Amino acid sequence: MQSVLTQNRQRCNLDLLATYLVIITRMQYFTTQQAALKLGIGLSTLIRHIVNDKVPAPKSTKIGKRDVRAWTERDIERVRDLLPKIENGRKTRYRKKKQQSRKDKP
Repeated sequence: MQSVLTQNRQRCNLDLLATYLVIITRMQYFTTQQAALKLGIGLSTLIRHIVNDKVPAPKSTKIGKRDVRAWTERDIERVRDLLPKIENGRKTRYRKKKQQSRKDKP
């Protein structure tokens, strides 16, 4: 009888330890829309930066028929550091044209 009780206690302690480890190691994931909201930019802007390889995105996983990206807090912070370095295409286009026209003039 004594050994059965100690085995149950040990099993219960192991279950509690496993539950604790799952809670501690569980990371919070965000959708691409939530990541864009946290970054303060629009969803289409974030997707455009991902497509143009200006921003590294987490690997997509297929859930049913959809490809889904799971963003972690670290991924979002990495993108936040890169955003100021990305040039705005509208502004740089005209700057480049001005610089070229100045170079073309003798």
